[in-house]
Amino acid sequence: MRRLIPSSLFGRLTLILVIGMLAAQFTSLWLHMEERAMLLAQGHAHVAGVPTRFWMHLGLTLAVVIGVALIAVRLVTRPIQRLAEAADAFGHDLESPPLEESGPTETRRAAEAFNRMQARIKRLIAERSRALAAVSHDLRTPLTRMRLRAELVDDEDLRAQIGADIDDMQAMVESTLDYLRGLRDNEAVQEIDIEALLQSMVADEQALERPVTLAAGTAAPFAGRLSVLRRALANLVDNAVKYGGAARIHVEDSADALRLTVEDSGPGIPEDALASVVEPYVRLETSRSRVTGGVGLGLAIARDAARLHGGELGLRNLPGGGLAATLTLPRREPKSRR
Repeated sequence: MRRLIPSSLFGRLTLILVIGMLAAQFTSLWLHMEERAMLLAQGHAHVAGVPTRFWMHLGLTLAVVIGVALIAVRLVTRPIQRLAEAADAFGHDLESPPLEESGPTETRRAAEAFNRMQARIKRLIAERSRALAAVSHDLRTPLTRMRLRAELVDDEDLRAQIGADIDDMQAMVESTLDYLRGLRDNEAVQEIDIEALLQSMVADEQALERPVTLAAGTAAPFAGRLSVLRRALANLVDNAVKYGGAARIHVEDSADALRLTVEDSGPGIPEDALASVVEPYVRLETSRSRVTGGVGLGLAIARDAARLHGGELGLRNLPGGGLAATLTLPRREPKSRR
């Protein structure tokens, strides 16, 4: 039964109008046939059966009702479609223009409420960015003073221990600020040469004598945020080298999505932890310990970078051992607001 019911509001409203019209027409037919039966019982010579004019009338009425219903329902559902498109655009770009406040009273009120929500969210993001900038400066300054004072310690072992603690603190501060600040900056969307980006990243890694390779593959330019994608890929490559010994980058491009995969040859991740390991500050003790560095934000940053572009980060264990982390980035045509 559910398969017969349209999934869209447009289809459901049209179906209701058509069913209502058919019910009215067949009710009229039933009353007409009752009247004909009474006349026949009284001796009136009428031809029994459904008159041809009824079917002509039914067909004409059905065509008119369907035509009017399509126009009316489209006028009703178009504002809802615009609201959905605006919400989707705002989810990918904080600087997307506000929704046009026009149409019936209910539509205008919904558009006004959406625009107020959008303005409040943008204001909160701006305030958070200013707070992060202040916190970044306030935290770096005492760490720098502590590092300078540690140099005055005569005991070399103690000085080394203090320096290691300061390094850990600075790494945690930088990672946390990078996670909170980096994904909602005001960087504009631009056409990114994916092949050039990956080749430059691999060249930089190889210059540092890190085992990073790029498999042969082609990719068309992608509309996105360059620094966000670079940060996400750098985190995936760093994880692959740190916990898997090497990183292999693969590119798979199609008309609907761009897929960037970073593979390693490490121990992988337990199947029951694949979903939770991408959450902030989640580390696996066997392979994501403090000995190897990190605070559990690398995969979270990569996941949020994918979501910022409307995609997702997928993790899977390779059959021969190792982990594959795939950034799936959908290719979307820009939608105009009618």
